[in-house]
Amino acid sequence: MDQLIAQFFNLDIMAKALPTILRGLGMTLLICCAVIPLGLAGGLGAALATTARSRWLRWPAMALVDLFRAIPPLVLLIFVYAGLPFAGIRLSPFVAVALAFLLNNSAYYGEVFRAGLISVGTGQWEAARSTGLTQRQTLSHVILPQATRNVLPDLISNTVEVVKLTSLASVVSLGELLHAAGLARSVTYNASPLTLAAAIYLVLLWPVVRLLSRYQRRLVA
Repeated sequence: MDQLIAQFFNLDIMAKALPTILRGLGMTLLICCAVIPLGLAGGLGAALATTARSRWLRWPAMALVDLFRAIPPLVLLIFVYAGLPFAGIRLSPFVAVALAFLLNNSAYYGEVFRAGLISVGTGQWEAARSTGLTQRQTLSHVILPQATRNVLPDLISNTVEVVKLTSLASVVSLGELLHAAGLARSVTYNASPLTLAAAIYLVLLWPVVRLLSRYQRRLVA
């Protein structure tokens, strides 16, 4: 037990590693701030395309959504970072991570938004249009608020996954939270920095998960 505590719960080593890990946390939050808003916007665009009446728009959009959902995020990241240079496109680690995660999460957000749009009956469209609203006004003021409310738990769950997904950025040596903890571990020869990183993930995500569970219970009740 003493060895376990010394190797994984050493408070002195955690204190020494804290500045490095906080810098990594800053990078993790920066990735999230770049990926989540753009992913939501891209997902909404994908949902509108996959529910469009025109099959020439709908079918290619569905194919792209399925493609980026099927490719593992790590494989996509490696392709973007290490594969694109062979085509003459060189991206910094941050841009490569943001682009790979954006493509992946736009596809997942797109499926969530598509389910939300489908959950709103066509009668809502017809009723709104009959009052003189344009199609854009109907979408933004009537359909989208209902669709978002219907799938809000799924949107939040997907956002939680984005935060956890940032740990893959360590593969391209981007100094996010897990990468910073790994560097601290390699210097101290102790796993306590990894425990500290796990605790930070827990502090960030546990309240969100609990609120999500409470919200889902309210929906069922």
